[in-house]
Formats: sequence, structure tokens, C-alpha cells
Amino acid sequence: MLTHPMNPEQLLLTESDLAADPLHPLLVGAVDQVRAVVAWAREYLCAPHPELGRKGPVCPYAQGSLDRGIFYLAVHRGETVNEAELDEVLAVYRDWFHELDPLTGPSAQFKTILLTLPDLPGDVARQVVDRTQLRLKPKYTEQGLMLGEFHDGPPAKGGLWNTDFRPLRSPVPMLVVRYMVASDLPFLADDPVTFASYLRYFGRGGPASLRGQVQAAAQRHGLPLPEPSTDVGIRHQNTNQGVR
Repeated sequence: MLTHPMNPEQLLLTESDLAADPLHPLLVGAVDQVRAVVAWAREYLCAPHPELGRKGPVCPYAQGSLDRGIFYLAVHRGETVNEAELDEVLAVYRDWFHELDPLTGPSAQFKTILLTLPDLPGDVARQVVDRTQLRLKPKYTEQGLMLGEFHDGPPAKGGLWNTDFRPLRSPVPMLVVRYMVASDLPFLADDPVTFASYLRYFGRGGPASLRGQVQAAAQRHGLPLPEPSTDVGIRHQNTNQGVR
């Protein structure tokens, strides 16, 4: 378990912390839901799915994140939530994410923080999670991050290989912070703000299979094509396709 140095009420838990005796007070009354997130990651994200539309696991990086112990779980309690307060809570985890190892190299792509909302009723959670992701996404991409939305709705976004598949269904509502990777382009290309962030981090340096889409989006938004930045936190090429 990691405790934020400036905000001791904000914690990052790993799978082993969910079996501690005694449990941390934050988990009392919610440990089953948080354990369900880990089970969902192992049984769903780390496995193939017949509706995915491609071979391999639903999320190519979940297994690596779990194996490296950098699959971090955060818990925000309460049956109601003030969205401005939630934005501030997320901002602490976002800034903390930038300080957690690994910061560079191949392992950095596996680091993730899952902010779970185990007490929120389903109808409230679906709205809060979707609105928060939509509202904050540009701020996160400016910092080279992605903010993902997951709930039991599921979120309406379809898969990249099968648009009828809804891959973002989860047993507990959550918002997930991870590094942006070059193959996140399809999630960013339609908005000039998020696409500009993509260009700042990757320029022409994404996968060859996506370069035509990069050029088309740059023309559509009237943005120049720079070379890849030399100060990006993740200094590697990869073919992460997220969980879609």
C-alpha cells in the first residue's frame, strides 16, 4: 500500500492489500467490490473474448500491469459524489501517477491507477463516470495521459475491431489513469484538442499502420505534423490497442 505524501487519505492499493488482516478502514464494507475489480481484470481483461474482433486478450497490458505490481487500486467512498470534488481527487492521483515508477522504458506502459467508486448506485455512477471522463479527457491528454471510463452500463463506446462490442463494461464503476500510447490515435483523432496532444507526444512516430490516419486528422484539423517529442515520459514504440 502506498500513501500519498501530502494527502494521507488517498491511498494506492495492490492486490495483496486486499487480503490483509486487518483490512485498511477504507476497504471496510467495500473490499468485495474492489476484489471483484481484480477478478474482472484477470478473468476478462487478461483473456480473449469472442466478440472482440481480434486475437489476444481484451487489454494487452493488464497482465503485465498485474505481474509487475503496478496495477494500482484507489477507492473513493460515498453513495453520492460531488463532481467538482471528484475532479480534485482525480487530479491528486493524476499528479501522483507522474511520480510513480516506472517513469520511462518499456514497463512504463503497464502502469495504471484505477479509481473505483464502489458505493455509488449504478444509475448515478454511469452518469458521473461518463460526464467526468468527457469533461477531463482533454486535460489528461495534455499531460500525455488517458482517462478511461468503466461501469456496468456499459459505456456506449464500441470496440475498434467490432463496433457492436462494448468492451468497457466493469463490475464496479471506475475511472482509469494510464499513459497515452501511440495507438490511442482512434480515441483522440476526432477532437482537435486531444489530437493536438497526440501530435505533441508522437508526431509522425506512431505505428506505420496509423500514419495515414494521422495525416488525415492533421489535415482535417489544420494542424502541422511535428516530429516526435524528445521529452515524452514513455520513450518507446508499442502497439497497445487499449481495451477496445
